Parts: sequence; C-alpha cells; structure tokens
Amino acid sequence: MRFSRLLALCPLALIALLSACGGGSSGGGTGVSSIPSSSSSVSSLPDSSVSSSSPSSESSSSSSSVTTSVCGVTGGDFKATEVLALPEVKCILVDQFGYLPGAAKVAVLKNPEQGFDNHWHYSPGDNLAVVHTTLGEVVFSSGAQRWNQGAVHAISGDRAWQLDFSSITAAGEYVVVDTEQGVRSPVFRIEANVYREVWMQAVRTFFYQRAGFAKQTPYAEPGWVDGASHLGARQDTQARLYNAVDDATTERDLRGGWYDAGDYNKYTNWHAEYLVAMLQMYRENPAIWTDDFNLPESGNGLPDLVDEILWGMDWLIRMQEKDGSLLSVMGLAHGSPPSTAEGPSVYGPATTAATFSGAAAFALGAQVLGEFESLRGYAEDLLQRAKQAWQWAEAHPQVTFYNSANGVAAGEQEVDDSGRATKKLTAAVYLFAASGEPAYQSFVDANVPAIAWVGPWNQKELRTLLYYSDLDTATASVANSIRQQYVSAMEGNWGLQTNDPYRAYLGAQDFTWGSNRTMSYQGLSFSNVETYDLSSPRRAEVGNRALGYLHYLHGVNPLGKVYLSNMGDYGAEDSVDRFYHSWFSHGSPDWDSVSESNFGPAPGFLVGGPNPSYSWDACCPTSCGSSANNAMCGPAPLAPPANQPAAKAYKDFNDNWPVNSWAVTENHNDYQVAYLLLLSRFVQ
Repeated sequence: MRFSRLLALCPLALIALLSACGGGSSGGGTGVSSIPSSSSSVSSLPDSSVSSSSPSSESSSSSSSVTTSVCGVTGGDFKATEVLALPEVKCILVDQFGYLPGAAKVAVLKNPEQGFDNHWHYSPGDNLAVVHTTLGEVVFSSGAQRWNQGAVHAISGDRAWQLDFSSITAAGEYVVVDTEQGVRSPVFRIEANVYREVWMQAVRTFFYQRAGFAKQTPYAEPGWVDGASHLGARQDTQARLYNAVDDATTERDLRGGWYDAGDYNKYTNWHAEYLVAMLQMYRENPAIWTDDFNLPESGNGLPDLVDEILWGMDWLIRMQEKDGSLLSVMGLAHGSPPSTAEGPSVYGPATTAATFSGAAAFALGAQVLGEFESLRGYAEDLLQRAKQAWQWAEAHPQVTFYNSANGVAAGEQEVDDSGRATKKLTAAVYLFAASGEPAYQSFVDANVPAIAWVGPWNQKELRTLLYYSDLDTATASVANSIRQQYVSAMEGNWGLQTNDPYRAYLGAQDFTWGSNRTMSYQGLSFSNVETYDLSSPRRAEVGNRALGYLHYLHGVNPLGKVYLSNMGDYGAEDSVDRFYHSWFSHGSPDWDSVSESNFGPAPGFLVGGPNPSYSWDACCPTSCGSSANNAMCGPAPLAPPANQPAAKAYKDFNDNWPVNSWAVTENHNDYQVAYLLLLSRFVQ
C-alpha cells in the first residue's frame, strides 16, 4: 500500500530538536498569496513569508500601556509576563487547540462589517506579538497582512488581516497579542501531537451514541451515565415491521448499533457508510489507533477503533435477512436520557440500496478485520455475508423503501438510480479487494466513471476509486487513469483558498445543512493527494491546504467558534455550548447547556454548522395548530442564524419544533466520521 503519513509534519524523533523542523528565516513577501505551504517532508518546509524578530531579553519583558475599546471589550496594559490578564477578543482568531510544529500557522484578524456582530470594531495595531505564556516572552512580532486590499469578504461579511507566524516551531503555549490595543487571542499550543486528545474525544462520541448499551463509569464521565436504552418490550430486541406491528412473525432482534444523529433512529445505508469510513481511517494509519480510549473494551488487545467498528458491524449483521438482503431502516422512540425512551421500535423492509451498502461494509470489514488473528473467523463470515448481499441485490436491482413517506424514522435514506449504481460500484470495489475474484474486478473496470471534478460533494465516491487505484491487484490502466484524473480535476481547487481570508474556502452555495461536514470533505479533497501518494505538482502544499479546513473547525472562522461540543477541558476557549440532540435536550437541567446546566452535552460532537437556508417551521407564525404552538415560534426566525452572511448563519441553540434548531446544530455520525477522517491524518 502507498499510504504516506500526511501527519508527519514534524517527526517524533525530532521533537527535541524542533528548531530543525520548519524554522524560517525572514522573507520579503507581503501579499496573502505568499503565505507558505508546507508538506509532510521536514526538509521541504518553506521559510515564513512574514518578517519576524527574535527578541532580546529586554524586548521580551517590554510592556505598553493602553486603554482602548476594541472588538467589544476594553483593552488592557500589555506586559508579556502577564499576557493572560489581557482580554480575549473574537476579532483575533486562532486554532484554539493549536498547531503542528512544522505546519503553517496563520492567525486571522477581523473587522465585522455585516452580520450580527457588526457593532464590533477592530483594526489591528502596527505591532502584533506572539507570546510564549509560560516563559512570558515575545517570540515573534510583525504587522498583519491586509487581505484582498481591504475588501469585505462576502461570505463572512468581514474585512480581514492575516498574521503568519509559521517560523515558530518550539513546543509550548502561546497567544497572539495586539500590543498597542491590549487584547489577545485564545490560548493555543504548538506541539507534535497537539490534536490527539481532541481526536480521542471525537472518537468517543460513538460510545455515547451506542444504542442498547449502558454508559457507566469509569467509561462514561459521571455527567453522562445512563442505562442501556431500547431493550424493553417491543423495542430493539423485538422490533417489528413498520406496517405489521401486530404480526409477531415479523419480530426481529435488531439491538445495537449507533443512534444516527440527534435522533435515535438507525439507517442501514448511512450506518454502513460510517463503518466504511472507520475502516478506511484505520487502514490509512493503523499505528495511531491504540487500545486506551477508555472504552469498556479498552485493554482487550484490539485497537479501540476496531472495538467500535465491531459494535457497529454486529448491528449490521442483525439487519441481514437469511436471503442475504438487508433491512433498510429502524425507527426508535426518544427520551432524555435515552434509557427513558419507552415506545416500540419498528423497521423498514429490505432494499437494493441498503443491501449494496451492507455488502460494501462487510467486504471492507472482512479485509481489514482479517488482519487480526482473533477476528479471522469473524472476517470470513463477513466476506460470505458480503457475497450473499451482492447476489440478492443483483437479483433485485430496484427494490426501494421511502421511509419518510411511510412514517418511519426521520429524513430520507432511499436513493435514486444513480445512487444505487454508485453503491453497487462501491460494493464491487471492496468485494474485489477482499476476495480477489475477477468478476468483481471486471465490473469495477467497466463502470469506473470519469472524474470531471473534485469537491466535497463526491468525496465518498472518490475515496472508493482511490482505494481501488491503490490496490496492487487493480487493473493498472484503470488505476492510473483514476489517479491522473483526480490530479487533473483538482486543478480548479488550488486557487480557491486565497479567496477566503479564513483559509478554508467554501462557496456560499455550499453552506447548507451540515456545512461543517462539507468543510471536512473539502479538506479531505486536498489531503487525499498525500494519503494516496498521487503525483501532483502541488504535492508540497496539500498538508497546509487540508489543515486550513481543520483550523476553521477549531476556531479560525467568523464566529471564533470551535464547532465541537463541550471542549473547554481540552483546550477550547469557545466551543459549542448546546446543540440539538434528544439526550441533551432543550430545557434539561442536566444536559441542555454547558454554561447553564449541570453538565451540558458530552464532549467532542461536531455540529452541523452555518446554514443560511435556516428558518423557522413553515407553520410559523400563525398556523402551528394552536395559539400556544404559535407563541413558540417567537416574533421572527431566530437571528442569527437567519438573515446573516453565509458563514455567520449559526448560533448555539437546541430548540425543538417549530424553531427547528436541528437544521443548524444537530450532530450526525456522517459529520463525525468526515471530521475524524481528516483529523486522523494529522495525529501521531
């Protein structure tokens, strides 16, 4: 396999010699376009494009006295030794967890011109400093670079500046300070493994999403202890077909799996895709997946991600019928906490799409899990299940079930003809990889589509094709064509990042429901070049391009928000306070809000993100069934998120119908695996 490690921006072996990993002499560039990119190769890291000064002991202890109102606060007196006493402002933005030593490090400074925050005013002073908080020393100072000649960025409504301090590589805790105006950024770290704890918490969200599994200490934090859910009479162990709930012959044991999102329903099409993503992220970098994530299975000799995969795979196995088909969807009751849910569980019938999805997950699981001696029997069973599923779906190519039209679960998991064709191709790729049987290879080779574009909306399909191209047994001409087409189609993406002062370009039209997932996918589109060892003339840039999207999710965005829940104990100074989830429900004295409830939501959930199409329910303001219901609408759609520039169409809220916060803040396992796929490429 050709998986090179994008995360190795500064090798562990050189931690003691960090000055050798990406140090920079001063450069003369002044434009934003000169901000450096760096690859995973230490020797190729470019110098910083912004002049820096290595201060003497006198400059390190310097101070300035100001009393300035800036970005909504009153500035303080700057002293490097007391820098944390300065007020933190929303106008100086950094990755609140931090930066890899050899990576680009660019703070964004903003003056809001449009949107809910346009009453804040900020223009950077002539001197910005990066201060090592432990040493109390200025380690870098420079002026900021104005973005796009001072133009307002339409997607955020902000004027912006950038401060490139990439030449700082020494491990430590830092802040960016406007020394003249006496305000600072959030605290951040520079460290070779700066994202590991964040990553572990993000992985652990799947433990909290387990259906039918008790969350008990010491594996659950005390605030999120709960009994096993959906194991009562007529629930998951006795689920019945949605339109035959009085027919005991339809009863199935469908316990397990994960709650799909902020609701507790379970969808085969999507669940199988989560398993594929988890298996991919394990395969890409197996060395990082240790056995110490504080799961009930920790210490059993298997990586904890594999344990989580097994939990999810066991549910998918239960969804398979004796004829090889897979049931499509489950609708579950809701409650806060989940163990209080009392209603019956129902399921939808088998479909072609669900069965191809299951075949793909079974086949990739057979290949990856078969590497573990203790799981070889399990893997062999998965391969047989994958083949049975393929056979049934081939014989039944257009069996559908539209759950939303039949009152089962929420949303719609069914796909169209094109979607079924994509699922069939995906299943064939993984079945060939697992079995080596030429029939699957022939199908793949005959049906690989042309890659006309690369973007966030086709990432799942593209990763499947790149996976095939990376197999030693793939047809060489097909594999080479996939790889060359990917590189060619990427050409339109390279110039986009300079169009965004936040270094994470996404077009206004792409800020939709789940925009944080879209950001993750866009980052993956760049990092795939490194992960799959593609021959691109822009290869050296991909690490920092991908990291730009990660930094956006970690606070370098117009809200200065870490889009993960309750991460204050893990380095974030402003993470998600509340979001839509049936457990962490609106008004709950325990789980509603980090700041206002006893515990708030559990850590590490990626929320949907800015959604400029958000509005209240269509029944508002006068047609929601009663005067009491109408009153729940409020006087107008909540703003923000309504009526904002696209990247500011967000607010931490979790109100239910008819305010419908789920369109903005709901978590989803698909968002989570997209983020984890990207983040895992930068973890050691």
